[in-house]
Amino acid sequence: MNKIKTLGELKKSGYKPRSIKEEMRSNLVTMLQNKKTIFEGIIGFDDTVLPDMERAILSRHNILLLGLRGQAKTRLARMLTKLLDEYMPIVAGSELNDDPMNPISRFAIDLVAEKGDDTPVEWVHRDDRYVEKLATPDVSIADLVGDVDPIKAASLKLPYSDERVIHFGLIPRSHRSIFVINELPDLQARIQVSLFNILQEGDMQIRGFKLRLPLEIQFVFTANPEDYTNRGSIITPLKDRIESQILTHYPKTIEISRKITEQEARITPDQLKNIEVPDLFKELMERISFQARESEFIDEKSGVSARLTISGYENLVSTAERRMLINKEKKTRTRITDFWGVIPAITGKVELVYEGEQQGPYMVAMSLISNAIKEEFLKVFPNPDKLAKGEERDPYGTVRAWFSGGNTLELLNDDSDKEFEIALHQVAGLKKIVEKAGIKKDIDTYMELLIHGLSEFNIINKDILENSFSFRDLLANMFDEDSMDDY
Repeated sequence: MNKIKTLGELKKSGYKPRSIKEEMRSNLVTMLQNKKTIFEGIIGFDDTVLPDMERAILSRHNILLLGLRGQAKTRLARMLTKLLDEYMPIVAGSELNDDPMNPISRFAIDLVAEKGDDTPVEWVHRDDRYVEKLATPDVSIADLVGDVDPIKAASLKLPYSDERVIHFGLIPRSHRSIFVINELPDLQARIQVSLFNILQEGDMQIRGFKLRLPLEIQFVFTANPEDYTNRGSIITPLKDRIESQILTHYPKTIEISRKITEQEARITPDQLKNIEVPDLFKELMERISFQARESEFIDEKSGVSARLTISGYENLVSTAERRMLINKEKKTRTRITDFWGVIPAITGKVELVYEGEQQGPYMVAMSLISNAIKEEFLKVFPNPDKLAKGEERDPYGTVRAWFSGGNTLELLNDDSDKEFEIALHQVAGLKKIVEKAGIKKDIDTYMELLIHGLSEFNIINKDILENSFSFRDLLANMFDEDSMDDY
């Protein structure tokens, strides 16, 4: 089809013009009937957002995607190009993607009138039929709709009353295309008003010209449900004209969140080959973001983006890689101590409420990691807080006794794998507790989880230094110091 070069050839081919919304609807019907994947790579929306998107397209609606940051709104919009025909014919040289059989611009109308069936035809790929604009307070009506161009008027020697002096904005240039406005509330209210006619009547006017352009555009808007930027909001008449409002959401389970992180994280082939990340740590990484979304220190209206876990996972792998390179090792695996290398990925991606600001971003991040460790600990080991006082045997008794004897466990951030293993295995009873819990794989990983978990439940004390973690029994050390004072 895209070998056709003139309007006459296009007519003979049987081509029939149709609106973009009819085009997308027809292609969606075919894809649904053939059970083809439309939104490939979108995880966790199968039963919620995606069916709503499909219903909106079948209804030929303009769409508002409403959700907190990091909920794949822009990605969803960009994937709608899959529902367009691969190629679309336009009048050659047209600014407005004029349909050769239904031109709307003065240029195309005059050219078709002059050349008839010899009117040259060009073909536009579907990827070029997607236009995206980030709404900012400085966006003007001229940017979106258009304005009179005095330079064009002077060079063509035309009066300002001639429509050929118009410089068209982004919206008319998106005729027969998908037009996306991201962060719609950031668009000034008076600019939002300029969209009324286009959405309701499908036409537009520029600078008072008696010009009615019957534009065919699939509009997609994105916005946050809460105006945490304090810049503005979607005015009610505009919201009323957008037919389908679709609510996005964060992953509802750890498993879904893990799939998103593993899909999106930029891990090099060498990192994948040389650095092992146990499943426990993949789950622990996701649990940090779930903790953040429930934290009293973090503004829930702002949200916690999926980018937190994606960036955090990349940092986790890189922390282990750095240690491996320092120790000149060929392979390594991540540790819980590596999660302190994840803190920079957390602090930059959360908005703190007043109480959180008082704590400070670093302490809030530490708290999120601690709470996530406690949750993972309780999935495997007995809760130290719930052990009956009269129980004959404390499952952690041997470990307690080892630390009560004045022993200290030092875990250096940059310890080699061998040094780290030796340090863990010196703690009496640690490995036995892990094996008794039914763990047969990644024994050292769960031994480390056990140590950190016991410190979170205050069974032992943990001191975090710049480059190490020190575990000890605080009372035992106090007695040692008192005994030294006697001499």
